[in-house]
Amino acid sequence: MDATTAPHLIPAEMPQYGEANHIFELMQNMLEQLLIHQPEEPIPFMIKHLHRNNDNVPKVIILGPPASGKTTIAMWLCKHLNTNLLSVDNLIVKEFSVLATEARKHYQKTKTVPSMLLIKLMEERLAEEDCIRRGWILDGIPETREQALIIQSRGIIPRHVVLLSALDTVLIERNLGKRIDPYTGEIYHTTFDWPPQSEIQSRLMVPSGISEMETARRLLEYHRNIVRILPSYPKILKVISADQPCVDVFYQALTYVQTNHRSNAPFTPRVLLCGPLGSGKSLQAALLAQKYSLVNVCCGQLLKEAVADQTKFGELIRPYFEKKMAVPDNLVTKVLSQRLDQQDCIQRGWVLHGFPRDLDQAHLMNTLGYSPNRVFFLNVPFDSIIERLTLRRTDPVTGERYHLMYKPPPTIEIQARLMQNPKDSEEQVRLKMDLYYRNSADLEQFYGQAITLNGDQDPYTVFEYIESGIINPLPQRIP
Repeated sequence: MDATTAPHLIPAEMPQYGEANHIFELMQNMLEQLLIHQPEEPIPFMIKHLHRNNDNVPKVIILGPPASGKTTIAMWLCKHLNTNLLSVDNLIVKEFSVLATEARKHYQKTKTVPSMLLIKLMEERLAEEDCIRRGWILDGIPETREQALIIQSRGIIPRHVVLLSALDTVLIERNLGKRIDPYTGEIYHTTFDWPPQSEIQSRLMVPSGISEMETARRLLEYHRNIVRILPSYPKILKVISADQPCVDVFYQALTYVQTNHRSNAPFTPRVLLCGPLGSGKSLQAALLAQKYSLVNVCCGQLLKEAVADQTKFGELIRPYFEKKMAVPDNLVTKVLSQRLDQQDCIQRGWVLHGFPRDLDQAHLMNTLGYSPNRVFFLNVPFDSIIERLTLRRTDPVTGERYHLMYKPPPTIEIQARLMQNPKDSEEQVRLKMDLYYRNSADLEQFYGQAITLNGDQDPYTVFEYIESGIINPLPQRIP
């Protein structure tokens, strides 16, 4: 572009395309791979990298002290994510590998594998097609600061690091009850995780090296090493308490490894708030607009303004208002398009509420190219909606609005003259709620990445949840 013609008016389609197809992250990942591997022929290298299409496969490290359950968690994650488990044990038993044969000899003599040899074994395994396509989980690797630095220097970059943590006394007690299935490698516990099948019980074995003294020695060695390993992963580390049920630990770890890290890519929020009448959409939209300078787009208000300003579309809408009929979708979308196409919406982003109300409107909006990148459904119980709306009143003298429960009038005189808007009658509210619930399931299915919130709580608590959902990346959807 010619810099002398600035400021440039970038079409809305360009940033939306970049965001939808993760162009920024794609370029960032390619640049990262180029700098790590420094290929002699960058172009063929980038083409090969694009063909792999594996930037988002799991790349996870599970760390933790002895008896923290890291092997169990790593195995469960592998099964759930359909990825590959790499540990010292399964690397050194690899068949038809010269490196594995050499590693086994070292391990039989010293019960350890030299760091450089272990990393070479890892590189050999990670170069195989299944690791490239489906990713990997490292169980207990790296064990030392030296290994962590070598791994980084070889371009083995995890996306998530999970550290399991528990008191030494808890770990020693847990280790004494550990049992292993020699057929499957599954680990059980005499107290916490005893298998119900008698044939499995009969073949369980006591692993070597789980005595109290041996566990204490290994814990001491672990503590010396882990404080020097963790600084290598400052921004991708998640610490999870291992002193809780194994299933809880697993789901916390799973939630974390399915979460995308915050991107440096430019992000223009296009927020859609859905919910029944009285769920607080208008208030949340106002709060978002105020804090983040988003354009507050209320569909109902746009139609009223078009009629009041006597615009071309306003004249077409007026008869429907006078007859208290629903405005046709094609007119609504034309007015909405006019607003969303304005430069402030394109540059600053928008928060929309009041449209779409059903699946057809959602499809129509999507066809026109107005795709929200954050969708929130505010769920409020039916009784709470009735309470919020049917108790609203207006002072005809001052125009002041009151609520008989949350904001009662200050005097009996004012209370005596308060009036209720006909649309706040219980009958009207029930009709609108019934219409919303008939359409909400289809909308939730259409917006598969939508975030559902409890709207029946303090408005500023709801706002914090919405704010978090906008700032943080959406979680990955693992099939």
